[in-house]
Amino acid sequence: MKKSWQARLASYPDLPSVKPIPEAMRKRRGEGTIATPSPQEVEAAMRSVPAGRLATVFGIGEGIAARHHATIGCTVTTAIFAHMVAHAVAQAHGTTAWWRTLKIGGELNPKYPGGIEAQMNRLEAEGHTVVQRGRRYFVEDFERKLV
Repeated sequence: MKKSWQARLASYPDLPSVKPIPEAMRKRRGEGTIATPSPQEVEAAMRSVPAGRLATVFGIGEGIAARHHATIGCTVTTAIFAHMVAHAVAQAHGTTAWWRTLKIGGELNPKYPGGIEAQMNRLEAEGHTVVQRGRRYFVEDFERKLV
């Protein structure tokens, strides 16, 4: 039997962590430290986004890095946990507004519960304009609405 989304979120007892930026990332990101968030930190950040406002996984990662006095945040881990949080909240009928968390660049996340259509409907109901560019969907002027 598969683990529930809530059980998956609880299975990271060693996080958060702050470590030196891995060698492979240093050419692009420089020297310093990287903060890897816990799922609970990502959920708290997602929960704090008020109606009409937006967040990105990059912004959440950077906010977590700042709280841990790290140079950068791990956006890959932040994105994975945002996906898991969205599914856990949907599964438990929770109140965290997962649809307000966008991918980098203001893109909607097709891996969220219900796919693009569900996220788009919720965002448009809050007054955001979603535009299609090729096969991808973005919130128009998302930068002005970031928390």
